[in-house]
Amino acid sequence: MKWNIELKKFRKYLRLELSFSVNTIDAYISDVKKLMQFAEKKSNLNINDIKEYHIHEFLAELYDNHLDSRTQQRILSGIKSFFSFLELENKLRSNPVELIELPKAERKLPDFLTVDEIDRIISSIDLSEQLGHRNAAIIEILYSCGLRVSEVIDLKISNLNFTDEFIHVIGKGNKERLVPISAKAIKALNLYIDQRNSMFIQRHAEDIIFLNRSGKKLTRVAVFGIIKKYARKAGIRKNISPHTIRHSFATHLIENGANIRAVQQMLGHQSILTTEIYTHLDQTFIRNAILTYHPRAKIE
Repeated sequence: MKWNIELKKFRKYLRLELSFSVNTIDAYISDVKKLMQFAEKKSNLNINDIKEYHIHEFLAELYDNHLDSRTQQRILSGIKSFFSFLELENKLRSNPVELIELPKAERKLPDFLTVDEIDRIISSIDLSEQLGHRNAAIIEILYSCGLRVSEVIDLKISNLNFTDEFIHVIGKGNKERLVPISAKAIKALNLYIDQRNSMFIQRHAEDIIFLNRSGKKLTRVAVFGIIKKYARKAGIRKNISPHTIRHSFATHLIENGANIRAVQQMLGHQSILTTEIYTHLDQTFIRNAILTYHPRAKIE
């Protein structure tokens, strides 16, 4: 079996059979290509030549290249999916990754912003700028709804239900969910949509909410740039991204007593284990909670 031929078939399988997003498919293909490059260095090993000990050598090389356990886990997961696909196609006598366990990922607490920092970012936006209302609406909806950046740029006007105060979101794997939207986010969106109605809009973008100056769908890179721009203006030194605001959304909900199952549903996590990482609380919050509510915390 030739690597490039089977990778093309694998890509088609991920797209047509599993309905994965373009970004997810690219990540899986990239993971397998890393193994392919390793195999080429090992006397041009073909797929059929790969044995379990080759996979262990490959993982050792990832470790030597200082890739963290979470990255190693993701890469091996993509490779496992590739060899499972080959098994489904009856092209393997034995699966070299079948008995290899995923490296245990370190549970790294995600960075998040305080409520004050979120407010400072939004306040730093000059609404008199041409795209000021659009940028404010993007940040409001990221924080109000905890959306992924891909979900924000794909959001359609037909997905909005301001009467019942929720939005219809299509997430990873085309899974759909309904997410409540705050009154502030609705106000910000309405102000932007009023401006949007006077813009020139390209074909195929008529229903897309967030557009660039040319009337085309906004890109992920553009949203990253917007977040970083206003974080700098607000004097925030943290290295933040749209995902940081998603972390903040979940963290603030948990801190204020939201049910973790409800947060899981709003974030669109398939597993509750993924959501549990958001149950981290800063030490000041925990200390204040103990001092306020624990019966032995006060001296009478």
